[in-house]
Amino acid sequence: MWFKNVRVYKLSAPLSTDISVWEQALAEFKFTPLTAQEAVRSGFSFPLHPSIKQYCHACQHLLFFAVKRQEKILPAAVINEEMQPRLEAMEQEKGRPLSRKEKQSLKEELQLSLLPRAFSRSSLTQGYYDADNQWLVINSGSAGKAEDVLALLRKALGSLPALPWLDNHKLNSHLQLWLQNQALPAGFNLGSDAELKAPDEEGAKVKFSNHLLSADEVQSHLQDKLVTSISLERPDALSCAITDDGAVKRLKFHDLLTGQNDELGWEDLSARLDADLLLMATALNSALLSISQQLSETA
Repeated sequence: MWFKNVRVYKLSAPLSTDISVWEQALAEFKFTPLTAQEAVRSGFSFPLHPSIKQYCHACQHLLFFAVKRQEKILPAAVINEEMQPRLEAMEQEKGRPLSRKEKQSLKEELQLSLLPRAFSRSSLTQGYYDADNQWLVINSGSAGKAEDVLALLRKALGSLPALPWLDNHKLNSHLQLWLQNQALPAGFNLGSDAELKAPDEEGAKVKFSNHLLSADEVQSHLQDKLVTSISLERPDALSCAITDDGAVKRLKFHDLLTGQNDELGWEDLSARLDADLLLMATALNSALLSISQQLSETA
């Protein structure tokens, strides 16, 4: 239940906080398993636990949801092995090499015929709507996966005026300052990981891990490179890496935080998961709010 990477989107208009409205809307687009001829399918699933049959879980001002994605696995090696004899047979039949278009058509036919025999793989992406801060937090570092979740939410809810939570221009300016240990978000300390990239065509890159970022050998790269990722830490709460496209990656919550609900045990699964979600989201929201407020100031 503890998020590992997040993409955050700011809403320009509030969404309904009526749990019954969400439950009905998400249930209409619930996940159902793939058919034999389908390659991929997504739908809403249960965010708390498979045994807790709720498509939307309310926790104070937060509404949690989850999207399940199932896709067939067709390894390239398998496709190539099946493709070669068919390709040779068709070229012999036609008495000439196949065109690029013909090869692609043959490959697509082959993939379709292999789908019923392919194994399937499932993944679950959780997220929540924060009514107080008017943002959606998706538990994924991938912009593509997060956008897929937003697209499904948009279908279910009818409208979703969402944009990335941070201004890229301001973020890029602040990343440069943060590496110099300046203008850090409130409550944050500079971490020990950073990545930089030159803005020219060659795009030279440099990466520092578990390194003293105030060292001259790190700071000197600011003369000709831009910071693309930097780690920040909140004592006794969490650590993370902020990337230049606004993603929050490598989220790690402090043991002192994750252990706060241990006394509750697991006898009441719903109550424990609810408590952990609230604890996680409260710490994460506080960190996100600190970062967004810092960027609202002039770099």
